[in-house]
Amino acid sequence: MYDKKLVIEILIQIHNATEIVSKRFSSIKTSDDFLDSEEGLQLLDAICMQLIAIGESVKNIDKITQKKLLPLYSNIDWKGVMGIRDIITHHYFDIDAEEIFMFAQMKYPHYLSQ
Repeated sequence: MYDKKLVIEILIQIHNATEIVSKRFSSIKTSDDFLDSEEGLQLLDAICMQLIAIGESVKNIDKITQKKLLPLYSNIDWKGVMGIRDIITHHYFDIDAEEIFMFAQMKYPHYLSQ
């Protein structure tokens, strides 16, 4: 059996990070918003850092639960969450603002339609 208290703590951290990402995406309307200013670039960096933290935390949950918890919630694209972390981490200097924006459109569409 795994440490449920630890998993809950990690899930709370993930939730908090998604809230931060939501707030940071709220001022982004196009991918150019990331690239047109120093503030936009800082938002891109900050959002990417949170996405890395979320993906790493999901990987930790999968490890802690011996790959038994995440499959119970198959409606969530866990592989995608972990994958975005891998892409950002391993190709950081090649991050494509358009790809991060497209991710935002899928996960935070209510901000992008305002």
